[in-house]
Amino acid sequence: MNAQDTNALPYRGTGRSPEADAPYEERSWPDGPRWRDFNGGPVMPEPPPDDEADRRLGPVAVPRQPPPEEVRLVNAAILLRRPLLVTGRPGVGKSALAFRIARELGLGRVLQWPVTSRTTLASGLFEYDAIGRAQSRNPWLMAATAQQSSAPGGPEAPGAPGAPEEVAAEATADIGDFIQLGPLGTALLPYRLPRVLLIDEIDKGDADLPNDLLTLFEDGWYAVPPLVRVRKQHPQVTVHTADPGGFARVEEGVVKARAFPIVIMTSNGERAFPEAFMRRCLRLDMADLDAEGLAELLSAHFSDRLGDMQGKLIRAFRSHSEESSGLAADMLLNAAHLVTSGAYSYAEGDDSEWQAVLSAIWHPLDADGTGRSD
Repeated sequence: MNAQDTNALPYRGTGRSPEADAPYEERSWPDGPRWRDFNGGPVMPEPPPDDEADRRLGPVAVPRQPPPEEVRLVNAAILLRRPLLVTGRPGVGKSALAFRIARELGLGRVLQWPVTSRTTLASGLFEYDAIGRAQSRNPWLMAATAQQSSAPGGPEAPGAPGAPEEVAAEATADIGDFIQLGPLGTALLPYRLPRVLLIDEIDKGDADLPNDLLTLFEDGWYAVPPLVRVRKQHPQVTVHTADPGGFARVEEGVVKARAFPIVIMTSNGERAFPEAFMRRCLRLDMADLDAEGLAELLSAHFSDRLGDMQGKLIRAFRSHSEESSGLAADMLLNAAHLVTSGAYSYAEGDDSEWQAVLSAIWHPLDADGTGRSD
């Protein structure tokens, strides 16, 4: 592929790729660098379909002209197997990018990991309900003990039914029922094609979280300690995943990636990240949508139902946004929905209530609601 052969790039940002309609097992994926190859297994089946993209983005048939920088950096992240840090003000479409990639490339359900100040790496990988497992085992162990006492060979006879070693082995058989992989842990399962992982508002997390992610993204594997401890008795354990009703088989207590996930990390720019972290990421700065971008957004969700009001809404929204130091694009969608509801009058001289509603829903995003930075 030469530098101008953009048709060979996987992501175009225009809708849905024809490649995405091919059977999952027959689809190809571009090679990554040798040092970013992973060989985990056993290979997972096709992930569940994405049922969120149409709701968030609108129908796929609506045409879109993506910013060149978006297409350029998404493709670079895919080819280099590197996370993409997406920055910008609230409401510019940072999170929507993950759903756009998954839908266009047919990669299934987006795995969402919203980050808060209490988020840890472990919580994104898996959760183990040790208390629940202990509570579920107590009645069984009491019955097993009683069975041991009445066994002909006695509870201490090696190899006898209900012998201590057999009881211990049987007691661990259900451990997978109490392990739930998180969005991060599920994304690193050995899928044939990459999953899309959205790490939302990573700048709200603990200061150590970016550095904690470094080793994981470099190595492409992680251990599940409760399964490592029982790997001799149960080398293969089936656990729950972050997909609804999903299961995965974990071997020897270790999860290894096969196709490195497409990782989209969003940030509102609330704090800086460590240099080592930034060196291993690509960065896309999303600007506020211009008039053309806002028109595409409205057309995606409302088609032509707004009529002449679409242009008027966009002009009014941009004017309010400039006066209040920026508004989120989803505020425009709220106003457009109210327009299509038919509940208000928009005629000049009879639109006082409508103007009051706009002032209420297009409120400034700063803490005091004034839109002033000083």
